[in-house]
Amino acid sequence: MVPIGRAGSASAAKTPRLDFARYTTEGGLESLGRALMLNASFEPLCVVSVRRAVVLVLKSKAEIVSRNGAEIRSERTTLPVPTVIRLVHYVRVPYRSRVPLSRRAVFARDGHRCQYCNHPAENIDHVVPRSRGGTHTWENVVASCRSCNAHKEDRLLSETGLALRRPPVAPHAALWLVATAGSIDPSWEPFLPEDDAVPA
Repeated sequence: MVPIGRAGSASAAKTPRLDFARYTTEGGLESLGRALMLNASFEPLCVVSVRRAVVLVLKSKAEIVSRNGAEIRSERTTLPVPTVIRLVHYVRVPYRSRVPLSRRAVFARDGHRCQYCNHPAENIDHVVPRSRGGTHTWENVVASCRSCNAHKEDRLLSETGLALRRPPVAPHAALWLVATAGSIDPSWEPFLPEDDAVPA
């Protein structure tokens, strides 16, 4: 008979245990950032914490694709800190043809820069104002600074002297990852569609 507390369950015996409490005390796994999670097909799925990524790797549900050079240590194992992981088995996800339009997603698409003057963005603006028949769509919404937004008001660009740095377009669905993550790690870029690159 196995004494309670020494062996644990069969699954626990197969999975090396990390002292998450100790790492949390020292700045923790949370301080190590986040990781991009890919489907088995290498399609980007979501952004997870390093803690979650480590758990998936230890349970053999994912493999490390990219690492940042740091290591996580416990009594029995040493694991590279992952920045990109790939699920071992394919997960079927609902098809999303367009990214939901939101302030956060618009800022991500436009690199948090005003699309009229390139200063830091503070608002979103309808290129063709709603009062002039403009639609609330990706092709008519851009990030803007407070000054340009106030100057433009409910006028058309031809009436203001302002010009767009580039035409606004609907982004690829994978941009939603960037919008929810807030920023991207350089190691994620090879796995994101090229048109999802966040402007500097």
